[in-house]
Amino acid sequence: MKTIGMLGGMSWESTELYYRLANEAVRERLGGLHSAPVLLDSVDFAEIADLQRRGDWASAGRALAERASRLEGIGADLIVLCTNTMHKVIGDIEAAVHVPVLHIADATTAAVASCGIRRVGLLGTAFTMEQDFYRDRMAGHGIEVITPDAEDRALVHRVIFDELVHGVVDPRSRQAYGRVVERLVARGAEGVILGCTEIELLVGQDDCAVPVFPTAAIHVAAAVEMALT
Repeated sequence: MKTIGMLGGMSWESTELYYRLANEAVRERLGGLHSAPVLLDSVDFAEIADLQRRGDWASAGRALAERASRLEGIGADLIVLCTNTMHKVIGDIEAAVHVPVLHIADATTAAVASCGIRRVGLLGTAFTMEQDFYRDRMAGHGIEVITPDAEDRALVHRVIFDELVHGVVDPRSRQAYGRVVERLVARGAEGVILGCTEIELLVGQDDCAVPVFPTAAIHVAAAVEMALT
C-alpha cells in the first residue's frame, strides 16, 4: 500500500472524517487487521481562516505548499488536501511536490458524471460557491454547476463557520439546508454537491430527494483506490 499524506485541520472536524473513512475503506477492501497508512499534517485553522477572510490566498498557498512538501519528505506517496475551499490554491501545492495530488473536484466530477448528471447544485463556503475555481474545473468536464441565491449562500456559509467547524449539528440547520436544496432542484439541479467537507456532518442522502455527492467521502475513496493500486 502507498502512504496517503493528508493535509488537514481545515477544520479538524472533517479531517477526523477523512481519517476514519480511509481506514474503514482499507479494512473493507483488505479485511483482517488492515488499516490505512496515513501521514497527517493538521494546520491551525484559525490562521488559514484569517487569510481567507483577508483574501490573502498567496500566503495561504505558500503555507500549505510548505506543509505538503514536508509530508512528501517524510514518506507520503500521494497528497490529499482535506478541504474544498483551499483547492483554490491547489496549484501551489502541486508545484511544491513530486507525488500525485488528488484534486477533490476531479474526483467529484467523476462521481457526478458516472450518474449521468450534467447540472448539479453546489453547497459550500461562500468562497467555494462564489468564486470560479470549483465550477470552472467541473465545467471543463461538461458539468454545469449552479449555486444558491445570495440569501441562501449566506445561510449555508454561516452554518459552516458558526456551527459545523465547532462540531455543532443542529437539526434546524439540516432543515434549512434541505430547503436550500429544494430551491436548487426547482432551478434544474439534478443532484447536489456537498462542497464543504463539514456539510457531510449535517446532511446526507436521506435528507435530499436528488442524488447527493459527499465530497470528503468521494475524495477519500479516490485516495484509497490510488493507495491500493
